[in-house]
Amino acid sequence: MVDKLIIVESPAKANTIKKFLGGNVKVVASMGHIRDLPKSKLGIDVEHNFEPQYINIRGKGDLIKSLKKDAKSAKKIFLATDPDREGEAIAWHLAHILGIPEDCVCRVTFNEITKETVRNSIKNPRKINMDLTDAQQARRILDRIVGYKMSPVLWKKVKRGLSAGRVQSVAVKLIVDREEEIEKFIPEEYWNLLVKLLDKQSKKEFVAKFYGKDGKKLELKNKEEVDNILREIKGKDYIVKDIKRGERKRNPSPPFTTSTMQQEASRKLGFTLKKTMAVAQTLYEGVRVEKKGTVGLITYMRTDSTRISEEARASAKNYIVEKYGSDYYENRYYKTKGNSQDAHEAIRPTYIELTPEIVKESLSPEQFKLYRLIYNRFIASQMASAIFNTMTVNIDVDNYNFRASGQNIKFKGFMKLYIEILENEKEEENIMLPELVIGQKVYEKKIDTKQVFTEPPPRYTEASLVKALEEKGIGRPSTYSPTITTVLQRRYIEKVNKQLYPTELGKIVNKLLVENFKDVINVEFTAKIEQEFDEIEEGNKVWQEIIKVFYEPFSQQVEKVEKELEHVELIDEVSDVQCEKCGKMMVYKYGKYGKFLACPGYPECKNAKPIVETTGVACPKCGAQIQIRKTKRRRNYYICENNPKSCDYISWNRLKPGEKWEPEKEQKQEEKVKKTRSKNKKTTKKTKK
Repeated sequence: MVDKLIIVESPAKANTIKKFLGGNVKVVASMGHIRDLPKSKLGIDVEHNFEPQYINIRGKGDLIKSLKKDAKSAKKIFLATDPDREGEAIAWHLAHILGIPEDCVCRVTFNEITKETVRNSIKNPRKINMDLTDAQQARRILDRIVGYKMSPVLWKKVKRGLSAGRVQSVAVKLIVDREEEIEKFIPEEYWNLLVKLLDKQSKKEFVAKFYGKDGKKLELKNKEEVDNILREIKGKDYIVKDIKRGERKRNPSPPFTTSTMQQEASRKLGFTLKKTMAVAQTLYEGVRVEKKGTVGLITYMRTDSTRISEEARASAKNYIVEKYGSDYYENRYYKTKGNSQDAHEAIRPTYIELTPEIVKESLSPEQFKLYRLIYNRFIASQMASAIFNTMTVNIDVDNYNFRASGQNIKFKGFMKLYIEILENEKEEENIMLPELVIGQKVYEKKIDTKQVFTEPPPRYTEASLVKALEEKGIGRPSTYSPTITTVLQRRYIEKVNKQLYPTELGKIVNKLLVENFKDVINVEFTAKIEQEFDEIEEGNKVWQEIIKVFYEPFSQQVEKVEKELEHVELIDEVSDVQCEKCGKMMVYKYGKYGKFLACPGYPECKNAKPIVETTGVACPKCGAQIQIRKTKRRRNYYICENNPKSCDYISWNRLKPGEKWEPEKEQKQEEKVKKTRSKNKKTTKKTKK
């Protein structure tokens, strides 16, 4: 008989907590969910108030028996799953399996896994929060209805095995819409006119940019306009007309939320969302630190709050004042966004004294990089603003105006520790102009003209897509990573050089869903539903009512779409490739790995083959075509069309026209790649341990 049985979600968390508790205590893991809706059917009784028909998850029978046995031999049971909706629902399912009454005071949560927090939480349990549980149930049931009702439409009209989802389909729509914007974009020409000038007194050179005429800003739209200005200013004096000096402040960013951590880890560390969350999970659940034992290094990593505790604020103040001086400290409070839940703190280190340098030897390289990012971001969030001296100089040549700007840093403030560089943003340059005076003459050294074209909006990256989903109110911290991972696995989108592209399959699926379910596959509906989930969590709405309001018109729409599409045949695009077996012109089909060629005579003729893409560059060994192929992991490689018959050319590098093939150099590069991958694999294993 044990005094206390504590059930958590993961073995790592169980091991950490066990070391904090003395006495006759047993800590076990549920390994995530133990009950869920069945995969083989809808699993929701729509006729009886949408009652979910939960079943024990296949493969967890032995674990459930073990949990029941442990529960019978315990005087007191504590359900210590994660402190969010998902964790609350897991605790509720555990209570059901173990026969724990709903009003039993058995629920404990840990925003951080430290000795003090764990012990205090065990001393102060509460009842299971049914509002939190119902919010999770509402999401699970609504997503099941959407997925199980819309997906069969895709099976009938595109291919079996495809899936649709309330959030994933909207994410795909954002990427498809962005691609359409890029394709429709018409670049507009404009010109930059830059002049390098010399201040003879200081002998310093600086660059001024054309601004306008007679004090009014002008856009240079073509070469004729530029040439006309160059003719008119040729041989004329450059006179300093006006000088403006000032100061500019740059404030630190708030401590991390889930989405900002994912974005920054993507930009600065090159981590995928999935990797960021996996590494953060290990830092939260516990790492063995020398002289400290096993300890959770960060607070809970699924949060959209920027709030921090007063204790953490005080610890940050002491650290900053001691290390940098009082001038570098500023007591800051950050306002959490309106559509955010404020149940948890921001992501921060649990012990300020455990600096990244102190714990470095206890962490894998990935853990260290992410911990340093979280630690420095948090400390910087409580530091003083950076201050820049700024200087803007207006220079006239007759009635044409040029402008030069410069700045230098007066006080580093938080930038002494941490600088956030947003996507497509350059690091702030520290360039100061010479000390000029109004009325002085500066001398032309060189004039540069440059033709430029406006650019389309950039494609989404994982980081910018998370930012867009958050800004539009789509999903919550726990959903960003699995959503993007799912659409990548489904081959609706693909990642090339960090940019997200819709595949042909993704475009077809998106078109079918948007045309037929425009009330569901749209940003406004998805954001509105998220707000209603929040209201359920706050106890202001009943989850069944929200499902009911959604279900009736949605089910009617599904019936209508199925009837309308019943006699509609999707016509396959015909290629110019003839089937060598039966002579018919092959058509394009879409499979698990994308587009391929198939004979339209199926099932009589089952001929199918991949689409061959070429580089347009001749093979350096035999002069034949070089084909582009993909590995199972979707990495491109380049191979001669005669390989392996009469030519053995194969390469990871794409040759450019006129480029010399250097096999020895390629081999060295590939060996370097293999070493890096081997090192990463070892690191990943260490992280998992």
